[in-house]
Amino acid sequence: MSKTVEFFFDLGSPASYLAHTQLPALCREAGAELIYRPMLLGAVFQATGNASPAMIPAKGRYMIRDLARFAERYGVPMRFNPHFPINTLTLMRLLVAVQLHQPERFDDVLQVLFRAIWVDGVNMGDPAKVADVLVAAGFDATQMQAQIAEVEVKDALKATTEEAIKRGVFGAPTCFVGDAMFFGQDRLDFVREALRV
Repeated sequence: MSKTVEFFFDLGSPASYLAHTQLPALCREAGAELIYRPMLLGAVFQATGNASPAMIPAKGRYMIRDLARFAERYGVPMRFNPHFPINTLTLMRLLVAVQLHQPERFDDVLQVLFRAIWVDGVNMGDPAKVADVLVAAGFDATQMQAQIAEVEVKDALKATTEEAIKRGVFGAPTCFVGDAMFFGQDRLDFVREALRV
């Protein structure tokens, strides 16, 4: 496949969850490869001077309603996590570890983690809850815990985050089709159009 969509995302971003519910089918229909690029949104915010819309009360209230509207439009379950915001450093390292060590299980673990946060409302900032979610889904939580401490994993997440910043990313989700950048889950129509060119 010559067409690709690079999907820079963070599990703690509700808009990343919504985009993820749509992108696999969008890419299949376009004959494009979806490339998952886990990044650390907190570091992106720090580097760019951006912040979560939830930090502005009026905008945060609007965002929660707007996300619910999109979830309804997409026909997908979503519940705004009561533990938001979640420190996702460990979770994002976990995703990178799976990409490096068990790439065939990446889609499975991504589904499980997104669901835990944005459907089931689990406090994924609690390591014990993370372990429970992983074990319930058939993963070896102890092995994964060891892998997220690997220098290779930490460096890979850092490198992807730095690459995202250099390419102009300021929030999540951000998709690239070639050099064209599209920010937000509400820009997927533009991603679809870019894949037609």
